Amino acid sequence: MSIIVFGSINLDLVAKTPRLPVPGETIIGSNFLTTGGGKGANQAVAAARLGVSTHMIGRVGNDNFGEELLTNLQSFGLNTDNISIDQNSHSGVAIIAVDDGGQNNIIVIPGANNHLGDADIERLQKLLPGATSLLLQLEIPLEVVHRAALIACEAGVRVILDPAPARSDLPLELYPLIDTIAPNEVEASQLVGFAVHDTETAIKAAKKLQERGVKNAIVKLGDRGVVAVTADRTLFVPAFAVEAIDTVGAGDAFNGGLAAALDAGLSLEEAVVWGAAAGALCVTKMGAQVAMCDRATFDAFLDVSL
Repeated sequence: MSIIVFGSINLDLVAKTPRLPVPGETIIGSNFLTTGGGKGANQAVAAARLGVSTHMIGRVGNDNFGEELLTNLQSFGLNTDNISIDQNSHSGVAIIAVDDGGQNNIIVIPGANNHLGDADIERLQKLLPGATSLLLQLEIPLEVVHRAALIACEAGVRVILDPAPARSDLPLELYPLIDTIAPNEVEASQLVGFAVHDTETAIKAAKKLQERGVKNAIVKLGDRGVVAVTADRTLFVPAFAVEAIDTVGAGDAFNGGLAAALDAGLSLEEAVVWGAAAGALCVTKMGAQVAMCDRATFDAFLDVSL
């Protein structure tokens, strides 16, 4: 069986700075790197690095960035047969600033990601019979996300949605198609219409998302842990103690770890622990995909941390 990730593929342009600039300010950075990114591609790499057969469906542009992105994904063992080259667009790009405390701000220019449509849905339909989970995010057109969730649900494939970038206009018809939704606190706040800032408000938000039809709702609280609400349980998993260098990609690492655990037949509670561990290891390195841990490192970390 395999995991399918249907989503964005970007090239990340990352600037390391002592602090994040305020509007109108120019500051001197300390380092710069280019690396593969995009929430979809990040989650696919995270799952593949944990040893799960992973297929990526997406688009890159007809440019040098597109060639670089495809080569990069293949180097992680991903199946890229269903990534198409869009002849009429540039590849997606993310411009990222990261401060010395590991916090970041990000500007995403979607490019080819905005052109996902009918042909990509057809590719997904052909892959679904051999899949355990479909991972979706919101860096591609919302109507395409909705259609992908619908056909996966009809095929009996688990749907995991990372509702990022944050938005408040998800159609109510989408929620019942989702097995597990996994926002962070900012995204959860946008979805439910009130501030999510601690465990109590995270549980309240998760229950509100369940009321809309989601089976399982997870709210990621960064270094404060993770809340998960199922049909019959409310769980809190504390964060693993690590030294954060760069938080870019941590949420994507979480989703890759979560999906890998579910693919292995583990319980949701165990899957949340896997997600938290994958996210914790990701923040100890610069970058997104290059920071996703391999299975040996992951297993060793769990062995000493649990």
